Amino acid sequence: MKHIRNFCIIAHIDHGKSTLADRLLDFTGSVTEREKQEQLLDNMDLERERGITIKSHAIQMDYIYEGEHYVLNLIDTPGHVDFSYEVSRSIAACEGALLVVDAAQSIQAQTISNLYLALENDLEIIPVLNKVDLPSANPEEVTDDIVDLLGCGREEIIPASAKTGIGIEEILHAIITKIPAPSGKVDAPLRALIFDSVYNPFRGVETYFRVINGSIKKNQHIKFVATGNDYTADEVGTLKLIQHKKQEIKTGDVGYLITGIKDAREVKVGDTITDAKNPTTEAVAGFEDVKPMVFAGIYPVDTEDYEELRASMEKLQLNDASLTFLPESSAALGFGFRCGFLGMLHLEIIQERLEREFNMTVITTVPNVSYHAYTNKHPDDVILVNNPSDLPEPSTLNRVEEPYIKATIITKADFVGQVMSLCIEKRGEITNQTYLTTERVELTFDMPLAEIVFDFYDRLKTVSRGYASFDYSPIGLRASKLVKVDVLLNANKVDALSALLHQDNAYDIGKKMCEKLKELIPRQQFDIPIQAAIGAKIIARETVKALRKDVTAKCYGGDISRKRKLLEKQKKGKKRMRQVGNVEIPQEAFMAVLKLND
Repeated sequence: MKHIRNFCIIAHIDHGKSTLADRLLDFTGSVTEREKQEQLLDNMDLERERGITIKSHAIQMDYIYEGEHYVLNLIDTPGHVDFSYEVSRSIAACEGALLVVDAAQSIQAQTISNLYLALENDLEIIPVLNKVDLPSANPEEVTDDIVDLLGCGREEIIPASAKTGIGIEEILHAIITKIPAPSGKVDAPLRALIFDSVYNPFRGVETYFRVINGSIKKNQHIKFVATGNDYTADEVGTLKLIQHKKQEIKTGDVGYLITGIKDAREVKVGDTITDAKNPTTEAVAGFEDVKPMVFAGIYPVDTEDYEELRASMEKLQLNDASLTFLPESSAALGFGFRCGFLGMLHLEIIQERLEREFNMTVITTVPNVSYHAYTNKHPDDVILVNNPSDLPEPSTLNRVEEPYIKATIITKADFVGQVMSLCIEKRGEITNQTYLTTERVELTFDMPLAEIVFDFYDRLKTVSRGYASFDYSPIGLRASKLVKVDVLLNANKVDALSALLHQDNAYDIGKKMCEKLKELIPRQQFDIPIQAAIGAKIIARETVKALRKDVTAKCYGGDISRKRKLLEKQKKGKKRMRQVGNVEIPQEAFMAVLKLND
């Protein structure tokens, strides 16, 4: 056990985690020349194209240091704020972390939040200054920032370049000398933490775990604590680039387990594995179900594809445990699903994976967050509102509570004014402002989650010219004045365009929605009124004018009453048409509502 080291790599998005992992694998000889490729651990096409890590990946390396053979278990983590649950599970399975900071961009918000996560779990932190070979690098200044943040000595920071391979050997030596070996009781009952699971269509769910106490053997009878189900360990082994079967995985090591489970819902990331006959008395702390933050409806473009979409979503859920979905129906779009996501990037990734991996073209409705509503009749009973149509009638409503977050934004001092006005526009309240250096400021806001769902991240990057970095964590629910704004087309409600908005913003957003829809809805033979309404009260209106035939063209000269008679006749026809006419809404209209500020 003293020759095992478990560590992860934490950093802000784009600071070079995956490239550093590639170099470590090269240096330890874990990959052959033939297997080498960029972002080796990112096995989804989507991860490669976007240059981001979506899932955490584990791999084992062997390294000889001072004549001793060491086993290094590396868990690569995502950097984007939407996937912070993946990061927290990876951190729980390690004793140490490489904190990677970009020498050109310095410390960002996600660096700090992941660092706090690691410190809460008592991890040994090894600071790495990456990209020192870039012409825009500023190693001296960034080294000072890291010293201020960690309180370490300047000599402890390892300058490196994951691209060219500078400093890789020093990083490996630091991992072996500084990160403590796992501490666990070999003779205690089995206790192992599940930190990830993937779905293999041929073998069922593969569970990745870290043994904390005891050991897990092939064909052992095991039990999952959170679900209470027991299974037989058909195969256990360690994770190299391909899986290596073993008879036993001992205390402190990381491995995979195949039990033939076909339903991914039975494997919860963060759960504890124990022996069925001699179970452990205490589960690994920190297990929680993933809570979706953003909800949106996903509907097939063709209603006949509903069953196919359900099958695709179930397969996707096996690979991505943080996706939740329930069937729902809409008058405008037919049958579909109300899905829960961790954030807007997660929503985008799911939509793209449905199109790529399953050839499903889908329509996504306006995303919203989950509210709690209380009625006058039962003021203590919570009504969960994931969809605007679930909101009780305004006359019976007592209050609505919405989720709030604590947002941390790190930006250059020049952009503090613009960032503050953006946050205040989004109903944020500033709680703290700290100057990290003379140039960099950390701002903390309490903000409603609903306000950051749509375009906040993009606009933050725009006002700060790409410099600001952003991270958030939920802080609970607060009562708020929320109203449901409906969109009526030709006097018919379109439930897929309804939104829950704050009372102060309802008029502006309702007006913008009507203007946007006026541009996108094609003209018909009759006038189409587009209205935004709160309850029965209309707050905004636009009209898409009818395409008209010039019926008076043949009336040249003569009495005006002849023209009037023809126009009246046309007017009657238009009126009748409007009663039976049906307005088709193009797919762009549903997405355009999200980009009202463009």
